[in-house]
Amino acid sequence: MHASPFLYSVACAALLILSRGPMLFSAENAAKPDQWISLFNGKDLSGWTVKVAQHPLGDNFADTFRVEDGVIKVAYDKYGLFNQQFAHLYSNLPYSHYVLRLEYRFTGKPMADSPPWAKYNSGVMIHSQSPLTMTVNQEWPASMEVQFLCAGTSAGRQTGNACTPGTNLVFNGQFTTKHIIEAHDSTLSPADEWVAVEVEVHGHDEVIHRINGVEVLRYQHPQLDPKEESAQRLLALGAPLQLSSGHIALQSESQPVWFRNIRLRLLQP
Repeated sequence: MHASPFLYSVACAALLILSRGPMLFSAENAAKPDQWISLFNGKDLSGWTVKVAQHPLGDNFADTFRVEDGVIKVAYDKYGLFNQQFAHLYSNLPYSHYVLRLEYRFTGKPMADSPPWAKYNSGVMIHSQSPLTMTVNQEWPASMEVQFLCAGTSAGRQTGNACTPGTNLVFNGQFTTKHIIEAHDSTLSPADEWVAVEVEVHGHDEVIHRINGVEVLRYQHPQLDPKEESAQRLLALGAPLQLSSGHIALQSESQPVWFRNIRLRLLQP
C-alpha cells in the first residue's frame, strides 16, 4: 500500500515542523475529546510557525508576531513599508473536528501603505494548507478564513464573515464561489475592545462561527478551488478536493491586532 504524494509531503512537513522544538508524547498527556487544550502558552510562540510573504518559512520578519503580557501581538513598528508582506502564524499541527476559542482586539493604526480594505481587518484561518507547501511570495494560504473586523473598517458591515482564499463552500444549500460570505446578527465593536470568537469545525461537513456567544454564520463542505493557483498546486500534489482538516493560522494583514486565550477542544468525528 503506497501513500499519495500529498500525504507523504504532509507527513514530512509535520516532522520538519515538530523537529523545531522538543515535544513529549505519552498516553497521559494525549489530548482527549471534550478536553480543552491551550494552543498558546502565554510565554512564547512554541507550537506555532511563522510565514511572512516574501520571506523564508520560519523568518519572523521585523518581529511581526511577538508575545507580551500573555498576549500574541501583531506589530509593525519595525517595518519601513508594509509592501504587501502579509503574514500568518500557523499551528504546528493540523486539526479536523474541534471547537476553537480565542479573543482578538484591534489596536493602533494600520500601515500607511496598506490596502484600504485591510484597515481594522484580520482573522483566523482554518483548514489551512501547511506553510511548508507555500511559495515564498504567497500572500494567503488556501484556507477558510473567519474574518475579524471592527468599527472603522471598509471591508464589511459585521465581524465573523467567511472569506475563501483558494477555496469554495456550500452556503444555504447552494455551492458558491463568492469570496466573502457575510455573517448575520453581529456588530462591529470599537477598536481596543476584546471580542470572543468560537469556531465549531466538523471536518468537511460543517463549520459554525460564533461571536460573543452568538451564532453568526454556518456553512458546509469547504473545498479547494480548482481555478485558483495555490489550490491548483495542492491538487497537483495529490491533495483531496474536499477539505476535512488543516492548520489554524492567525493573520497579519497590516493592522495591529492582539490575540489571547487560544484554546481548542477536540470533537468526535
